[in-house]
Amino acid sequence: MGERAIWGKHALFEESLRSPLIIRYPGIPNPGSPSQAVVETLDIFPTLAELAGLPQPDFVQGLTLTPQLKCPEAEGHPAVSYTGGAKTIRTKSYRLIEHRDGYIELYDHNSPEGESSNIASSRPKITESLLSQLNSKLSAK
Repeated sequence: MGERAIWGKHALFEESLRSPLIIRYPGIPNPGSPSQAVVETLDIFPTLAELAGLPQPDFVQGLTLTPQLKCPEAEGHPAVSYTGGAKTIRTKSYRLIEHRDGYIELYDHNSPEGESSNIASSRPKITESLLSQLNSKLSAK
C-alpha cells in the first residue's frame, strides 16, 4: 500500500497484482524450488484437481501449473486482470494496461525502469500484439 501514491490494492500495477503462490504436496519433484513463471490465480483450481486425480469440469478457465511444479523453469502464460476502469495483461517481459478512455500504458520488465517508463508510443507492434491478446483472453472468459 502506498506505492505510486495509491492507498489500496485496486490498481493494475505489479505491486498490487503480484502475489506469492506456494504449493506443496507429497512427492513434489523439486521441493523448495522457486519459479518465476507468470501464471494466474485461476490456475489453482485445475492444478489442485489434477493433483487430486479429479476430472477437470467444463467450467474451468485456468491452466494447470503441473509443468511449473515439475520443472520450475517451465514457461508460464500471460496473466489478465481488470478493474472497473481498466484492464491489463502481464507477460514474462511486459505489462500492458488499457484504460476505459483508451489510454494505453506499456512497461518493459526487462528494463531497469520497469513500470516507471511508459513505452507504448515507441513500441507500437508490441502494444498492438498485447492488446489483441488481452482482448482475446477477456472475450474467452
